[in-house]
Amino acid sequence: MLTIPSLQGSVSPEEWQLRCDLAACYRLVALYGWSDLVFTHISAKLPESVSGPGEHHFLINPYGLMFDEITASSLIKVDMLCNKLHDSPFLVNPAGFVIHSAVHEARPEAGCVLHTHTRAGVAVSAQKGGVLPISQQSTFVLGSLAYHEYEGVAFRDEEKPRLQADLGDANFLMLRNHGLLTVGKTIADAFLSMYTFENTCRIQIDAQAGGELTQVNPQIVSGVAQAMRVQTGGLGGAFAWPALLRKVQRDLPGYDS
Repeated sequence: MLTIPSLQGSVSPEEWQLRCDLAACYRLVALYGWSDLVFTHISAKLPESVSGPGEHHFLINPYGLMFDEITASSLIKVDMLCNKLHDSPFLVNPAGFVIHSAVHEARPEAGCVLHTHTRAGVAVSAQKGGVLPISQQSTFVLGSLAYHEYEGVAFRDEEKPRLQADLGDANFLMLRNHGLLTVGKTIADAFLSMYTFENTCRIQIDAQAGGELTQVNPQIVSGVAQAMRVQTGGLGGAFAWPALLRKVQRDLPGYDS
């Protein structure tokens, strides 16, 4: 069993809260079955009040830990190049941070970037038609969805400009033949967006195993897209987050240590 000294007394209250929320998010990803062993990442941006004016610092997972092992104190603070900014016995994965750094660089308002390699997500990402308008969940995704073509394992900085251009101002990104990515102003928003994105893909795969599909009226899809553009609360992550924290405390306690 891992023994990790607590950082609670050595970081600001704002950083500690962000660490607790991000650790909870990692464990929720594990609880919902979206993790891929120790691979993929969730990054959270520290506010300038913590990192300093003009500075861009992030929290990311210690490479090699399962998502259900991650705690607030084990998370590693890095800069835009994924250099460690404090002592930690754990490794970081600069190659895995390429996608995240590209998104954070292009979208300064992004407080959290969540990336998965789930079975359903990769399956839909491999389909030529991508996300189909066949469920209520899909209408929320289609209101802010972008696609990025597969260029191999994403560890080359030269891919960043193309990924940034493809993402634009979308909050859902389907990485072709690769997986799913969500962008949120908060950790709660990014998690709830991924919950919706993942369920959209699972529903689509299930529906395609049955009979002829019925698609949602394009006017309805367009209306949902317009509503999402004008509302300020995203998918309402703040409303679900307290309940999700209670769930992770019941099922995988210890994240806030």
